[in-house]
Amino acid sequence: MASQNKLKLLNDPIYGFITVPSQQIFNIIEHPYFQRLRRISQMGLSYLVYPGANHTRFHHALGCLHLMQKAVHILKYKGVEISSEEEEALYIAILLHDIGHGPFSHAMEHSIVEGVDHECISLLFMEELNKNFNQDLTLAIEMFKGSYHRRFMNHLISSQMDMDRLDYLKRDSFYTGAAEGNINSERLITMLNVVNDELVVEEKGIYSVEKFLVARRLMYWQVYLHKTGVVAEQLLIRVLRRAKELIDEGTEIKSSTALSYFLHNKVQKQDFNAEVLRVFSRLDDYDVVSAMKEWVYCDDFVLSNLCRMIINRDLLKVKIKNKRPDEKKMQKHREKLQEKYNISEKEAGYFVFSGEITNLAYKKENNTINILHKNGKISDVIKVSDQLNLKALSKTVVKYYICYPKSKH
Repeated sequence: MASQNKLKLLNDPIYGFITVPSQQIFNIIEHPYFQRLRRISQMGLSYLVYPGANHTRFHHALGCLHLMQKAVHILKYKGVEISSEEEEALYIAILLHDIGHGPFSHAMEHSIVEGVDHECISLLFMEELNKNFNQDLTLAIEMFKGSYHRRFMNHLISSQMDMDRLDYLKRDSFYTGAAEGNINSERLITMLNVVNDELVVEEKGIYSVEKFLVARRLMYWQVYLHKTGVVAEQLLIRVLRRAKELIDEGTEIKSSTALSYFLHNKVQKQDFNAEVLRVFSRLDDYDVVSAMKEWVYCDDFVLSNLCRMIINRDLLKVKIKNKRPDEKKMQKHREKLQEKYNISEKEAGYFVFSGEITNLAYKKENNTINILHKNGKISDVIKVSDQLNLKALSKTVVKYYICYPKSKH
């Protein structure tokens, strides 16, 4: 179907106008696989904590495309050679980097498909789209996989300071109102350069890099790992686990055709063929929300209560601790619940559980953020920074959570 490219500009609340750089990219944006991202929230259930956080993966992908255009423009201005084919491939790769996300993103990776992460599904989507767009996505796929010989191109798509992070920190901070994440992505991009095929940040951009790393850490504690968001996501994982369990036992459960397929079938990496991908492409947040609205009224005590908690935002009590929770206390909570509702220990375990959350702002061993000094020397940002807490940012912080019903339940 030939598409007339009438829409050249999109208005974004953060960057103002975003231009669609080519007819081909416009056609990819128009494809149903990409349009599906309008129905997948960027931040899962975080809107239960931050009411403004209703923005979608579609929003984010377009923001990344905009930042990639800025980055390419700056690098070319500084004399880095980027051919028009490479430029187009960078735009396609960043636009599609998140296309494999399922409903409510990360909760799905643990419950709808077994051990298949969104990067893997993104690649499958790209390969399918490549067939539709007569192999025009081949170079973009190489860059996305990191197999293209110019390493810095993969770093722009996926690294410690890629266009993805530069957009989502700014965007999520804007929509949640958590000002701590508001980084100056434009300034960071202006400071980028390439030396020996590696992406580097010029020395005068070091404070912007520090702010970016600190912002990332604060956004994790304050937004992404907010205890209410954590408990909501855990409840959602348990909703889907319980639904699968009931179906395995032969109970009839209503849901959309696409969701029903994944609840009835154990889908693993090797099962993901073109047909499964087509069914997956029909799944979005709406399937899961409408299923939960229905399941509130089902006969199963566990499933109906888990769904009611999410739909009415009447969640479990959650405590964050620095050390592992005491198993005896957990047992007490479970026994109390068993007695009160006459349910089994296994059923009570759906409402009393613990786990851990980790926060690591900067991975030293993972393609570091390199600073380019005026004398041409290159060093890791941690070695150059005079900010003491940057070293601390490269250590993993682990905290533990415990969830159990509020006393009124």
